[in-house]
Amino acid sequence: MPKKTDRKSDISILDRNDRKVQKPKKYKVVMHNDDYTPMDFVILILQTVFLKDFPTSKRLMLDVHKKGRGIAGIYSKEIADTKCMRSIEIAKTAGYPFLVTAEPE
Repeated sequence: MPKKTDRKSDISILDRNDRKVQKPKKYKVVMHNDDYTPMDFVILILQTVFLKDFPTSKRLMLDVHKKGRGIAGIYSKEIADTKCMRSIEIAKTAGYPFLVTAEPE
């Protein structure tokens, strides 16, 4: 950054006008299909962790089932990681190998 000198006190001042702030990256939370996790459980995760309504949850669950993966939402890195960990934790407690990952958008 360029430095400017204050004429009154000979103190160097950093010019902050050249600094550009970048928006934080967003991450997709992706739910992956497996042969063991029931469809109703995926809907439950979408409703409780991702706060989706039933029709949206059902549509997303069918995406996961038919396409092999589905995007549950797009969030900042910290929120995406938290939602992934919470979903996996609930699935492990219920005995399912459900996989949810965060991928850069």
